[in-house]
Amino acid sequence: MSNDINSKSLRLSNIQLSNIMDIASDAAKSGAKILQYYFHHLKKLIVHSKNDNDLFSQADKESERAIIDKLTINKNKYGIITEESGGNIGETATWYIDPLDGSTNFIHGIPHYSISIALVAHAGAFINEIKLEKDTPILGVIYDPCRDEIFTAILGHGALLNGKTIKCSNTKEIGESIVSTGLPYNNCLHHEKQMSILKDILKNTRSIRRMGSAALDLAWIACGRYDGYWEFGLSAWDVAAGTIILREADGICEDITKINPWPSNNGWILAGNKSVYIDLLNMIKPTISKIN
Repeated sequence: MSNDINSKSLRLSNIQLSNIMDIASDAAKSGAKILQYYFHHLKKLIVHSKNDNDLFSQADKESERAIIDKLTINKNKYGIITEESGGNIGETATWYIDPLDGSTNFIHGIPHYSISIALVAHAGAFINEIKLEKDTPILGVIYDPCRDEIFTAILGHGALLNGKTIKCSNTKEIGESIVSTGLPYNNCLHHEKQMSILKDILKNTRSIRRMGSAALDLAWIACGRYDGYWEFGLSAWDVAAGTIILREADGICEDITKINPWPSNNGWILAGNKSVYIDLLNMIKPTISKIN
């Protein structure tokens, strides 16, 4: 979704972006304090179900509220889109927030979940005097509170893990790669085709992981733990931060269908280092073309 006409007045410098990053990082850690309290007191959780498989609790809601309170402290007019409360796209830029990515893991006491926060500038915005021709994630934070790992990136400034520069792996051969994926909760329409893709990739890679947090899957490619990733049926808040972090780590993160400038609307994402990405795309593309 593009807001070219309305976003031409947005101009952000390096200093402004750095200040916004500080706020976003602080917001992620504020949300994490709430998550960690409930994670260590799981009996206090009141669990609800959005559908048969997608769970949430008051931890999601309280984390979201804490994050939004921090992000809006300077009275910016950016839009806010969150997993739990929805929201509205802003005229110049929009925050995409997942206050708990990996809710099922969290509720079951599995210590693998994260907070994901991204700022997406809309087409026509100027970032360091460079005009964006399309909607673009310009800042991202993914915080893993169980490992105390914070992944961050600002457009044009590389990706960091706890303040240290990270890059994707150098894995060249698909047969030597470890890739990750997820199985969607709410979209079973193409299950047979998804299983076909899974079978092909399983035969051609070293191993596949299914860990339950899309944001961490992308962050782990950015720091070289994984080599590639694909998934269908995600939402914009699942992948916005991971997109900018992975791209700034010299990786590729795209909408498989190439319809959107980042995997924002249809949730069909393909990511990886530059070599593995191409091999995965060649395996997935024939099936995707049949779906579309």
